[in-house]
Amino acid sequence: MEPPWSRAFQGLSGFVGQLRSPKGSQGPRAAAEEEEEAHAETLLPDEKEFQHAAKTNNLDTMERLFKKKVNINAVNVLKRTALHFAVAGNHISAVDFLLHHKARVDIADKHGLTPVHLAAWSGNLDIMLILIKAGADQKAKNQERRNALHLAAQNNSVRIVDYFIQDLHLLDLNTRDEKGRKPFLLAAEKGHAEMVNELISLNLSTSEKDNDGNTALHLAAKNGHHEVVEVLLPQWEEINEFNEDGETPFYLAVAGGHEKCADLLLEAGSDINILNKHNTNVLHIATQNGHTPLVTYLISKNINLETQPQQKNSPLHLAIIKNNLPVVNSLIDACHDINSVDQRHQTPLHLAADLGNVEVIEMLLRAGCDLNIVDKQGKTALAVASRSNHALIVDMIIKAERYHTWKQENCHSDGNLPNNILSFKQDHSLQTKQIRSSLWNLAYNQLKMREWTKLAQFWKFTDAQIKAIEEQWTGKKSYKEHGHRMLLIWLHGVLMAGQNPIKYLYEDLVRAGFQQLAEKMRSESNAGTELRKCTVS
Repeated sequence: MEPPWSRAFQGLSGFVGQLRSPKGSQGPRAAAEEEEEAHAETLLPDEKEFQHAAKTNNLDTMERLFKKKVNINAVNVLKRTALHFAVAGNHISAVDFLLHHKARVDIADKHGLTPVHLAAWSGNLDIMLILIKAGADQKAKNQERRNALHLAAQNNSVRIVDYFIQDLHLLDLNTRDEKGRKPFLLAAEKGHAEMVNELISLNLSTSEKDNDGNTALHLAAKNGHHEVVEVLLPQWEEINEFNEDGETPFYLAVAGGHEKCADLLLEAGSDINILNKHNTNVLHIATQNGHTPLVTYLISKNINLETQPQQKNSPLHLAIIKNNLPVVNSLIDACHDINSVDQRHQTPLHLAADLGNVEVIEMLLRAGCDLNIVDKQGKTALAVASRSNHALIVDMIIKAERYHTWKQENCHSDGNLPNNILSFKQDHSLQTKQIRSSLWNLAYNQLKMREWTKLAQFWKFTDAQIKAIEEQWTGKKSYKEHGHRMLLIWLHGVLMAGQNPIKYLYEDLVRAGFQQLAEKMRSESNAGTELRKCTVS
């Protein structure tokens, strides 16, 4: 099987990208630039063929070209020699050939990588021994100030680490790179539990922080390496240590969605309610990043659901912004304050009304949120929905307002209406199809302009509710649509009260002064239009 180093060098961007980036990728622009450079020819034909032979371990070709006096130390546009390619491909015979013919061992490519770095990364001790014997600089650093020990630790090359520390006693290789990370931190960041254990046994472990204030425990937790976390925890003294952003290892584990790491850290004593320097806690970040299982987990561990004064948004606000319905539902079920306000003094209902999120509105209304809270502009959620032209939500909120008014007037508790039948959404049920058809006919074919408002006032629709319905203007005949919406809202209330809508509609039309319309409805009914009592299911 072809070793990864050979493939990486054939691609000309992958290998160095792996060394320079924590995640093994330079990013599309950097990779494209290096690919372009790689195709800019700087080698003579024989030199190019010689490098390819080293890359493929073709000793016959190397011998033939050497006899033609080819420059075996020629560099390509990335400043890589044949020795770089031979070492990267783990071709010990090609390496031996090159060193036997006096190839230079310390040429660095454009990223500062020498053959020693590549041998350390690949973990090939045999090649490393050959390079050291040939006089290679054991302490060479690349552009990121990483030496062979850094690269060996970063790629779990245990034999190389043992060789440098136990055989060569090069303890001075245990230095900080340009990010302030010693080999121990790099091994933890990459999730190499074997290497972490080995460095601990060699007394090369450290609780020091890198330039960003991260310890080895921070880096392991951030990247979800629970095996490394398990190795580190028994010897860790300050588990709630902050990095420069005020983040603990537990915070970083949650931010990355790493449930196993989060659980290990919490069981080890991490503070679940700590805020970072931006006043964000782990519930905020789990919600913001959409880690629903972690939200449920944190709630089960009794995280504080109260929003602190210094926090801009509550977790519920964030879940609504992200339109994460499972998280919204979990927070409501956990008795999160559904009336908490953000910096604009907007409740979750205000926010959902502004965003036009029908499902969230339904959840909040069913949970019994306060409909009267006003934001800094003095607007209720109804006014916000009306301003945002969300007609469906306007109607839902009005239904909820009228439902709660009816409950208060009739001294009903929530127990009088089973929660599974309480809905404020638009009604599409078969049971109400016939009465809804009659109401549509009444609104669009019989009620004249301004008559619907007279009927609405008779049914005790408030001025604010009538205004909110009228806000959605679609033309000169908008009153027909407005009347239809008002009638459906009225129907919702009648059905919630368990009343017969046909009976009440006829009687109310008479009392409101619409005798003719009432009689017309009665005659239509007598002519064979059977309108049955409707129920909500």
